[in-house]
Amino acid sequence: MNSIVIGSGFGGIAAALRLKAKGHEVKLIEKHPDLGGRARVFKKNGFTFDGGPTVITAPYLINELFELFKKDPKDYIELSPLKIWYQFIFEDKTKFNYSGDEASMIKQIENINKDDVKGYQKLVAFTKKIFDKGFTELADVPFDKPFVMMQQLPALLKLKSYKSVYSLVSTFIKNEKLRRMLSMHPLLVGGNPFTTTSIYGLILYLEKKWGIHYSMGGTGNIIKGLEKLMQEEGIDIIKNSEVTEIVSKSNKITGVKLNDKDIIEAENVICNADPPAFYEKMQKMNGQGSFIFNWKKKRMEYSMGLFVYYFGTKKVYENVEHHTIKFGNKYKEHLEDIFNNKKLNNDISYYLHRPSATDKSMAPEGNDCFYVLVPVPNNQSKIDWQTEGENMKNLVIDKMEKDLMPNLRENIVADFYLTPDYFEKELNTKFGSGFSIQPKFTQSAYFRFHNKSEIYDGLYFVGAGTHPGAGVPGVLSSAKVLDKLL
Repeated sequence: MNSIVIGSGFGGIAAALRLKAKGHEVKLIEKHPDLGGRARVFKKNGFTFDGGPTVITAPYLINELFELFKKDPKDYIELSPLKIWYQFIFEDKTKFNYSGDEASMIKQIENINKDDVKGYQKLVAFTKKIFDKGFTELADVPFDKPFVMMQQLPALLKLKSYKSVYSLVSTFIKNEKLRRMLSMHPLLVGGNPFTTTSIYGLILYLEKKWGIHYSMGGTGNIIKGLEKLMQEEGIDIIKNSEVTEIVSKSNKITGVKLNDKDIIEAENVICNADPPAFYEKMQKMNGQGSFIFNWKKKRMEYSMGLFVYYFGTKKVYENVEHHTIKFGNKYKEHLEDIFNNKKLNNDISYYLHRPSATDKSMAPEGNDCFYVLVPVPNNQSKIDWQTEGENMKNLVIDKMEKDLMPNLRENIVADFYLTPDYFEKELNTKFGSGFSIQPKFTQSAYFRFHNKSEIYDGLYFVGAGTHPGAGVPGVLSSAKVLDKLL
């Protein structure tokens, strides 16, 4: 059977390998000269910058792809567990080292609010129940039929999936600092903690189960290892080629057109591109699709955009951990501005990644390597990033100088930034959203874009916009859903 995979993010690569393991002839088509999608790699002045995901959880999902072909993952990639997962910095400059060390966690929680220790333990126990249902049982189940969703509703309601993650955490935790810290996980997959379904509370437990890992040489080295595996197994990788049209006959997929010229025939097309942008731009649907599908597409709400500033310094900032999360002062109001009001706000929160804390190979000797990610409104905001990009860069540098990196500006020796425009134009996401559609209850499982197209026979989706959702474990699991459909 001939299958084409469009896009080489983690979801697309995993889909290509899983299809190859089933005996399909597979062609992987990527518009860029390099693989990885959001997980591309940028190099500048001797610094190596991971383009996207840096937090590796559930490493077994990556290892499985090598094991499908009886290969040892250690021959291709090296995943190193981190001792401190995130260092949280609050507006009053207090710090919290978040890790898998429960004794340390409880001690730090006691220092903030003794009364929340029991609540924290109950919260962890509750997120295990959500994890057992939402991840272990349902992450790789196809939700393309309404009765599958109906069957799960009683269990999901029992797990309070109608609550938001912040609301769920607040039923166990009283202190506002701890509430923010323990409810921040939706931001890692494009959601607002105040509106994301509490099903995503499972990420808290998922981290505890397998820990947080770093890929030595960067996340890009996982892509490199998987590319080597694909080449060994005879997957045909076509780079610098963009799919401009889906070719079909009576709603049955027959192939794809590349760069408005060549047609490649296939029985199945698996799309790792953003579903709403794909349906809109490439399918020339001409009103096709049921009334319900078109209504669903129209009412979708999209994840925030991302401003990502990559920089290298000639000074080594030894006191900065591998992952740092700094909360702004007005947390809820700031998220309201990002998700609902679609406007910029100077009271930013940010995530700072310092791979050179673990891996000196990411920066030239005696230098330090970073990227800082700031949630911003997506391009529904009509923000002019040509103008606002520099303003945001300077705001971020000012904040980091004040919070944890003295004299930062004078020590920067290489830098560049990406805005929602990059996500919209280069990665083809609708409105330049960082994570496709938001992970709300009304946009989860059956209510997301289906893994099996609702319009074309032979068209399938993997990646952030389909079930189970964004994040590395989510997109890798979407390829396991495909495994059950094909």
